Amino acid sequence: MHISIMKEKPVLFLLPGLLSDSMVWDHQANVLAEVADIRIPDLRSFDRFGDMASHVLDEAPEKFSVVGHSMGGRVALELVHLAGSRVEKLALLDVGAHPVQSGEYEERMALVHLAENQGMEALADKWIPPMIHPDRHQDEALLGEIRQMVLRHDPQDYRRHIEAALSREDQNRYLPTIAQHVLLICGEEDEWSPVEQHREIARMIPDVELVIVKDAGHMVTMEQPEAVSALLSSWFTAS
Repeated sequence: MHISIMKEKPVLFLLPGLLSDSMVWDHQANVLAEVADIRIPDLRSFDRFGDMASHVLDEAPEKFSVVGHSMGGRVALELVHLAGSRVEKLALLDVGAHPVQSGEYEERMALVHLAENQGMEALADKWIPPMIHPDRHQDEALLGEIRQMVLRHDPQDYRRHIEAALSREDQNRYLPTIAQHVLLICGEEDEWSPVEQHREIARMIPDVELVIVKDAGHMVTMEQPEAVSALLSSWFTAS
């Protein structure tokens, strides 16, 4: 008699960014579920990137892999900083590692006050257009999906994450210590985290592959889902 033993799939965390949730990973989660145990944490209740990372670690097995988009990439960098030996594979999408910049506090808090005073609909109107490729500004399906994500947050969620962003470490200092091979992905027309910013990050990581996705802005996982899923699938299944 032959006994078949099912091998557990390796755990892969997909970390969403600011004003995002599991919808930002819909296509990638479906594709990667064939080879990984997909976990997408809810990070809305935290106001520090380190606390978000600790929350993921509390839920994680001894070894796991992680993909982070935007703010989720910042959390992924904190994960590697806190427990790098536990992270098997690392991918970062449309991310930054720099400290708080001049004028950033005022710019971010203006949007917090907009959300608190006029509501999340008003914030969505202001926040969404710069996040996608200019050619997609009339794409009602894409705009509708992003708006749904934004409106599943409230002004307190948004304030907490902006407080996290404004209290962040200079994560550039983490980059030279990363031992993993890193897949770094950026939308070609990302206005928020531009290509040159990713080139600077790539120069500081010892083992990195930078891929620029055409016809995409900051919301690359939703703007070019098939391309991103293919990249992540190849990265995750590579030996």
